[in-house]
Amino acid sequence: MASSRVRAATYEAAPNIALVKYWGLRDPERVLPTNSSLSVTLARFRSRTTVRFDPALDEDSVVLNGRPADPGPREDVVGLLDRVRALAGRPDRAEVRSENNFPTASGLASSASGFAALAGAASNAAGLSLTPRALSQLARFGSGSASRSVFGGFVEWRAGRRADGRDCYARPLFGPDHWPALVDLVVIVERAPVKTVRSMEAMQSTVRTSPMFRRRLAELPRRFARIRRALADRDAGRLFPPIMEECDSFREACETTRPSLDYLTVTSRAILGEVRALNREAGRPIAAYTHDAGAHVHVFTLERSLPKVRARLAHLPGVLETRAIRPGAGGRLVRP
Repeated sequence: MASSRVRAATYEAAPNIALVKYWGLRDPERVLPTNSSLSVTLARFRSRTTVRFDPALDEDSVVLNGRPADPGPREDVVGLLDRVRALAGRPDRAEVRSENNFPTASGLASSASGFAALAGAASNAAGLSLTPRALSQLARFGSGSASRSVFGGFVEWRAGRRADGRDCYARPLFGPDHWPALVDLVVIVERAPVKTVRSMEAMQSTVRTSPMFRRRLAELPRRFARIRRALADRDAGRLFPPIMEECDSFREACETTRPSLDYLTVTSRAILGEVRALNREAGRPIAAYTHDAGAHVHVFTLERSLPKVRARLAHLPGVLETRAIRPGAGGRLVRP
């Protein structure tokens, strides 16, 4: 039954960086991943999204960072709105306005924060009262990694085994204050290309064509367990090596996809090499690199090593800036 009044809500969510990557779907229609993943939700970066359902609108309007959305992103947003409308029994069209305070579509998980914020804003504007788990399950239909951005701190997205996806959801493992000394140094590089192939399409190309994909899947459970135990124990010496192993495995699967998926620039690769050099010089792991489907690089280190690591990376040619980011809070409804 059609609504007779306008309803609106604003929701904020932060991007996350995966320490164990999600890359591949066992069921694309239900957005069910091939493997569980583990991430860190970041402070300071955020997407803020307002959704207004209005019975007077003839069609959905989607504005991203002050500009009308391109057809692909608009289609994804409308798809998630349709799911909310079906859940709420509300046919009204919506006006969506979303802004990021960090670079978009360049490997900093703007889709994760954006769709987590959209799920939160749209569900509240439609009058739904979803549990955090249900909100996580809704958000994944916009972007798989958005399921993790619903929560703060260190988050696991469980792949589940059920065909209907009911056991596929994200859940918090450790809060934002679990490890105060751990820092994510986000290294922003110049001329970072904007992705032209959406991640959901790219990862399915990897599933179909990469000869490394099956080996990666076989290695993941053990690596996941190593990373989770090291996080629980706050042990950087045991955490940093498998973070880099996981990143290298992800990158190898991407680069052996046909056609190849190469997200890095010359500067990105120089950052990876410099982190390896820092660890060799120290005689122990003092930092770990990781990246998603983009050119910017996340370098994890401890507070005591941050000045040295930052100085070395900041002076590399092509590095625009470095931002020291802590684990942050999960999504939240913004009250008027």
